[in-house]
Amino acid sequence: MNLKFLLKFLPEIKAYAHCDIPCGIYEPTPAKIAAVTVKKMVEMINSLPKEEPPTIETKNALSRMIQVKEEHAALCKKELLILWSDFFKPEHLEKFPQLHEVFWKAVKLCSKNKQSVDPQLAQQLIEVVDEIAKIFYEVKGKPEKFEAYKILTSQLY
Repeated sequence: MNLKFLLKFLPEIKAYAHCDIPCGIYEPTPAKIAAVTVKKMVEMINSLPKEEPPTIETKNALSRMIQVKEEHAALCKKELLILWSDFFKPEHLEKFPQLHEVFWKAVKLCSKNKQSVDPQLAQQLIEVVDEIAKIFYEVKGKPEKFEAYKILTSQLY
């Protein structure tokens, strides 16, 4: 039996959408959690014993911490790119002309944090995610939520 023949009997349904996911579920907090996790992993990696040769336990801990750092740097980038490409609109860029540059810096910092174990780069990532969150809450018309975001995310670890 031909599929086109069967489709003639099904009702036609039109779907309307303006983004990949329903409005209202965008949030910068997952990016912040991922960025803070990157920083925590950098701290833990840098605090590992410096014995020569390293023990198998140290090698195991190091490889696991690196894996978590890499995963969370990639997750942070993913969450930021969702906000950049799906949430922010041209009218937001008019109000915040630095928006593209801030996001570009943020995703580049995600990559740099995958490539290194530098506490300063990890801190810079957190700071730029906070900068994006501040703009996000201003765009949503709820700047007071930025304060709640800062309180919540400052108590993560």
